[in-house]
Amino acid sequence: MTKLVYSREEIEADHEYATPHIECGEKLHGGFTEDGHYLSPRTRYRWEAVENWLQQLENRSVPVVEATTKLLTVPNYPNIDQQIFLLKNGVEQGFWDSLTITGLIEARGKALADLTAPDFQEIIVEDISETALAHMNKGLLRAHGWDEGGNPDSELGGHDLMWYTVRDLVFGKGKFPIPEAPASIGRNKDDREMLDIPVEHEMLISFLMNLLMIEVRAERAFEFYEQVLLSEEVFTERRKEAQHAAELVDRIRRDEAVHVAWLKAAISEFRSFTVKTVSGDTEIGAEIVDPVWQRMVHWHAVEMHEVNRPINEEALRQKILDIENGESVYKQFKALEAA
Repeated sequence: MTKLVYSREEIEADHEYATPHIECGEKLHGGFTEDGHYLSPRTRYRWEAVENWLQQLENRSVPVVEATTKLLTVPNYPNIDQQIFLLKNGVEQGFWDSLTITGLIEARGKALADLTAPDFQEIIVEDISETALAHMNKGLLRAHGWDEGGNPDSELGGHDLMWYTVRDLVFGKGKFPIPEAPASIGRNKDDREMLDIPVEHEMLISFLMNLLMIEVRAERAFEFYEQVLLSEEVFTERRKEAQHAAELVDRIRRDEAVHVAWLKAAISEFRSFTVKTVSGDTEIGAEIVDPVWQRMVHWHAVEMHEVNRPINEEALRQKILDIENGESVYKQFKALEAA
């Protein structure tokens, strides 16, 4: 019989590692098997649990919400060819800042470990005890937060420290000042959009959808960083370090995969259930969340870029113009825009 109910201890359990995860002297989460295979932290049972919940959705013929990089219709800026060109021409601070800000934002993710989700059984007709929704306070949120920012009760760093290690492998420590991270990278909405459910449940579901789209954006960022780091044209005096940095990015990608999976499961579960509305009626969850999900996707895929792109373009233009032959370099940079 498929196991669908897990304890907090199981969701948060680590594998028994043959070798610890240590990079540049930093103790990091996760570890390795005897044959050198990387194992993500807190996935001794977590992956099994999430896969079983997803399989249950399939058995119920419930579609899993689409959340892939195909949703991101606006290309990355700068693109991979442009970033490689900039590094070759000595414009390095933008890439340094990007890696640093990614780490700073990951550190904020530790707050998930302190988040308490409302009881969704209060507003759902069906029994949810065998779902991801029922396990948010049984380890899913806490494990996710510790993955991002580290478990404060351990000496092991999380993704924040892993990103700083990626940066320091290719640049060395302290090459540029630490930049300021944006106040928020998610969609912030003051007005309520799901009036049929209590505000605390709306806030949590909206938060999960926002978080899922941030994870989708992260997946595209992983590919960007890996391709730049693996290019033979850059970091020519640190090629081994750059290749190893790309390996670290891939480890983060593997860690993040379970986040995407559980978020997709929980949102898809809510869509499939009968929800008790504040008016005393019932409504299928999809009717409540789907319009908001569509707006959420559009914000992350289009609107965010429309706001940020001019600001980012001007900041990068100034960095390029500050170098010797900046005007010529900028023209060549712009010529790569459609690449």
